[in-house]
Amino acid sequence: MSEITVSEIALRTAIESDAAALCAAEREIARTPGRLVSAPDEFVEENFVRLLRQLEGSGTYLVAERDGKIVGHACLPPVAPLRALAHVRFLNMVVHEGYAGQGIGRRLLLGLLDAARRNGVERIELRVRATNTAAINLYRKCGFNEECTSVRRIKLADGSYLDDMSMVWFAPEKAP
Repeated sequence: MSEITVSEIALRTAIESDAAALCAAEREIARTPGRLVSAPDEFVEENFVRLLRQLEGSGTYLVAERDGKIVGHACLPPVAPLRALAHVRFLNMVVHEGYAGQGIGRRLLLGLLDAARRNGVERIELRVRATNTAAINLYRKCGFNEECTSVRRIKLADGSYLDDMSMVWFAPEKAP
């Protein structure tokens, strides 16, 4: 596969009819143990539909397309339905199988950060496998900082464990 430049990737707001493709992509990625926390059979299309409806109109559920095909997606759902946490979102980002290392994650992340600023989001939290140096480097370049590492947080089917790193981004005007 040839190198793809970021300019060939179009971002758009995810729509309800994308749910099946988003669910299928996460199921595929989850087949590799530890890439996602969920197992392939734990992904349910209706959950994607529900989240798409929840975030509709906010610009905080994006898909990346190349030649009309979805190659990545990312969203910023609220962490909890509580007023005291209304300023906080949780980042979920997935670059689809076969498209890593092509600038898609960066493009999605920058698009979400722009939407977050427009929507008054002050804090974005995420978890990333502590061994995923490419993702960690991207998050750092985009202004995220490490908060902690959760040792042995994820237990794989073979009984082994993975550590998760928690990272956070603050809106520039709200940074501590």
